[in-house]
Amino acid sequence: MKNHTTLTEFILLGLSSDTQLQIFLFSVFLVIYLITLGGNIVIMVVIRADSHLHTPMYFFLFHLSFVDICYSSVTVPNALRNFLAVHKTISVNGCIAQMFFILLSGAAESFILSAMAYDRYAAICDPLRYMERMSKGICVQLVSGAWTAGFIYALLNTVFTLKLHFCGSNQIHHFSCELPPLLQLACTETLTTQVVLLTSVVIFGSISFLLTLISYIHIISTILKIPSAEGRRKAFSTCSSHLIVVGLLYLTGFLQYTKPSSVSSVVLDEIFSIQYSVLTPMLNPIVYSLKNKEVKTALRKMLGKIKFLK
Repeated sequence: MKNHTTLTEFILLGLSSDTQLQIFLFSVFLVIYLITLGGNIVIMVVIRADSHLHTPMYFFLFHLSFVDICYSSVTVPNALRNFLAVHKTISVNGCIAQMFFILLSGAAESFILSAMAYDRYAAICDPLRYMERMSKGICVQLVSGAWTAGFIYALLNTVFTLKLHFCGSNQIHHFSCELPPLLQLACTETLTTQVVLLTSVVIFGSISFLLTLISYIHIISTILKIPSAEGRRKAFSTCSSHLIVVGLLYLTGFLQYTKPSSVSSVVLDEIFSIQYSVLTPMLNPIVYSLKNKEVKTALRKMLGKIKFLK
């Protein structure tokens, strides 16, 4: 360590060093980010404006849209800047701060999705006690719990990361400061940090995943009892789209944060990261909200009022 200088900044190498490809990627990421912002903001405004949508399900959708905006905004704007920048640098403190908010947003999103799965379970499997199970107080507690769990998860991993010493190479083969590639640059022992990361991912991830999985198992078993074939088809269509998005989020996130560094692949790391931190926040408003008839009706009403005011 005496022969190395302590690093003050990192270089984010991004997805490619080819100038033309970087311009193309800038355009793609910009479109995705604008769709993410636009879609989630529209959902939040529509839910807040229409009193018919002031129900537990849309309460969770409102907060899912908010966390999706946060999640996407932590990584994409900086990636857009780096696609066009000559010097793709970020300070060590700035990198660790970005890592903290990535962990916070990702964990909060997974627990909000679990709360949404439980809400659908209560509505479909126990409709008579739905309002009792999903009172306003319980909904607030579930969302607060999601953010609290995310904060504890992010803080725990950040504290141990701050104890690491970075020297030597300062190049991160990624477009954002995620913990796995960051650990590879440390010149001090990282075993403790890796154990903390793996343990926290397994504990927090398993709790969130099992809550979601158990809820959907009960939902699917209830759907199978629906006598109408058309009713079963519609219910399965909705559930399948939800499960695909949730499944991809858990699968890519879990693989990214639990695989050994010895089997790390730059290409796979970037693909996984794009899936859960860039594409998922864009897909959520489409899958959960814009395909919903009540949201479509509320959106038409709002647009009609805007035209009338003009």
